[in-house]
Amino acid sequence: MKKTNSPKRGRPPKDLAGDAQTRILDAAQQLFLEKGYRSASIDDISEMAPASKPTIYAHFPGKEALFAAVVARTISGLTDFEGFTPEGRTLHDKLMSLGTAIVERVIEESLGMVRATIAEAQRFPELSRNVHDAARDRSVSAVSRLLSEATQRLSRSPKGPFSGKRSLVTAQIFLDLILLPMLFRSLVGEPPKDLKKELPTFMRERVGFFLAACEADWTP
Repeated sequence: MKKTNSPKRGRPPKDLAGDAQTRILDAAQQLFLEKGYRSASIDDISEMAPASKPTIYAHFPGKEALFAAVVARTISGLTDFEGFTPEGRTLHDKLMSLGTAIVERVIEESLGMVRATIAEAQRFPELSRNVHDAARDRSVSAVSRLLSEATQRLSRSPKGPFSGKRSLVTAQIFLDLILLPMLFRSLVGEPPKDLKKELPTFMRERVGFFLAACEADWTP
């Protein structure tokens, strides 16, 4: 009688190990970036994850919910500055460090998802608005906190554009100054390596302008 090999027990294969939801999100993100929302199918995601379709639907009601979850995860990572400490001794140096970190994160880690979200704005206008609002609110909150921390010991007065409710408006202005120009240039196809090469000069000029405007606003 021919002896059959029984399946081995123990640890699962490497591609089956780990959290199912994380595997599903990783696979979905890769396929959304490679194929676009319309062309990426649940079958494709199931195969790449790997995870069965019932497992996927147990976590996400459908492809739209999965796309929203992928974008939300990207935003969360982009705006997570927990433990980040701006480098430098002067306020100008600290803001340059902060601004550089923000721009590099967008260029290196999330540009693809920004493009994917823009491409689906007409198909899912509410999702696009929610993504924009969430990214803005989380970014402004994080930058406001870091601005306050960076200036707490360097400022002569506790009042000014970096304190209280005004700090949120100041943080939004700072983001607009440093991020929007680089984001737009990235979206229209300028190579990331060229933008990063220009970043120190760009950031130095933008931060200088920002601080000059803040000082003028701060002066009675």
